[in-house]
Amino acid sequence: MKRWVVSLGLALSLTVVSLSAFAAEEQSGVGTEIAAARTTTAVKAVEEMGVLRGDGQGVTEAYLNQTTTRLQAAILLLRLMGKEHEALEYEGEGSFADADKAGKASQSVLAFLKNHPEYGWGGTGSGNFEPMAAITAQQLYKVMLESLGYHSGADYAYKDTLTFAAAQGLFRASEVSPFKNRDLAVALTETLQAMPKGATHTLLQELVDKKVVSAEYANALNGQRVDIHQTSEGISYLTDGKGMALYLFTKDMADLSTCQGDCLKNWPVFYSDRLLLPEGLDAKAFGVSIRKDEVKQLTYQGWPLYYFLKDTKAGDVNGEGVGDVWFLIKQPFYTIGLGTEAKLGNYLVDSVGASLYYFDKDTMGASVCEGDCLAKWPAFHADSIIVPKGLKTEDFGEITRTDGLKQSTFKGYPLYYFFQDAKRGELKGQSAGDVWFVVNPATFVGTTASKKAPAPVTEKVTIEMKEFSFTPTELTVKAGTTIEFINRDDMKHNAVAVDGSFKTELLSKGQSATIKLDKPGVYDYYCEPHKSFMKGKIIVQ
Repeated sequence: MKRWVVSLGLALSLTVVSLSAFAAEEQSGVGTEIAAARTTTAVKAVEEMGVLRGDGQGVTEAYLNQTTTRLQAAILLLRLMGKEHEALEYEGEGSFADADKAGKASQSVLAFLKNHPEYGWGGTGSGNFEPMAAITAQQLYKVMLESLGYHSGADYAYKDTLTFAAAQGLFRASEVSPFKNRDLAVALTETLQAMPKGATHTLLQELVDKKVVSAEYANALNGQRVDIHQTSEGISYLTDGKGMALYLFTKDMADLSTCQGDCLKNWPVFYSDRLLLPEGLDAKAFGVSIRKDEVKQLTYQGWPLYYFLKDTKAGDVNGEGVGDVWFLIKQPFYTIGLGTEAKLGNYLVDSVGASLYYFDKDTMGASVCEGDCLAKWPAFHADSIIVPKGLKTEDFGEITRTDGLKQSTFKGYPLYYFFQDAKRGELKGQSAGDVWFVVNPATFVGTTASKKAPAPVTEKVTIEMKEFSFTPTELTVKAGTTIEFINRDDMKHNAVAVDGSFKTELLSKGQSATIKLDKPGVYDYYCEPHKSFMKGKIIVQ
């Protein structure tokens, strides 16, 4: 998240209000973001449908975080199918051997399930139901498949339950353990949106037709799903409900309708009048814009969302990095991204598209913008660094300003906002005073002040390997400092950077090795033979 540096009283406070409003601004008119998107979650949807009722306190966080029992899952599924009342009133004979382990009111439900195997609750294979046992994802999805008309042993082998379920679009809670009530809500909603065997409509529509579920409540699930998937490299990104990747276009900065004509043929817009979001994804991040062609398009953090024509199946991410202007919607989202302008090319922006600048009077690792300067050029800080493909995380760092607050840097140089940039795509700070400029990451090589500054005096510091620890454990140095590691223990040690930037040989007692770190950043490192406990950190400014 971005953080404004607030230290200059009322003048700076007014600046913060203006720029914060820009971050959450709801604009109006064609080609701008005009409204919040209509969203819901799986939990909210099944709660509104009356399926998820919670305990005596309702559907609370505590309830959602409870492990789901087999009996609880069975009752909720019967409720969804409109069979709960019938099961509670059931008086048929025969039940599971351990039915007495459930409460008296639930014993009729177990007898109903025993005598109606078509609902998928056949017990655990030994005549028992184990009503109070925690349900597993495999057991739950087996029952969900039964509700869709797919039967274990006929349509698939039980051991392949999760694989077969995924092929039917049921997978969003398949890796959860232990399985909780929150996960049950997710599994219920994706089952409702799935097609029963041989059907041409969803299970939800079937239940609406049978008047088991009201059409009004069903509307909450009729919208487009948004999911979070991962690439083979472990990068999380947003997709639609079918697993198709969603992208942003860096040229959609001042004008959200920049993609036109052939561009739209290759990058179709993403839109639905209702979204079903996964838990944890902020509904406020989604909006709706009306393009110049009057077509509606969904946005995320103010960025219009697109598909890519060459993504032909779920999991394809062929649009990532295309032309250095098309990027996946990473999760968590970019804390530093890119905007594109015809004359300036790509330039750094924050997560909502506010332009970032450098000050040509700064030197590497230091800011000379203070007082009135800082009122007009608030310092930018990101708590974490998440950047698009093509940018390097290690190029970003931070400094501690003279007022004690943190400021993010690019290649060692501080980053700023401009107080007159009041909306997306504004670049009013560009070339101001001939000393303020946006940062084109492909061409930026430092400031004029740094080029004129005298070469820094080379320094040398020592880190001792002593009593199976690095002393000091955390060290802050200037770029270009020579760092000597010397071993004081009888056991051999070395120093290996987590990011691979340096590695010393194994040192015997009394031996030493030196490294030099020229690039600002944070370097975590460890001793290879004692990796689990012998660790250190070097901060280069």
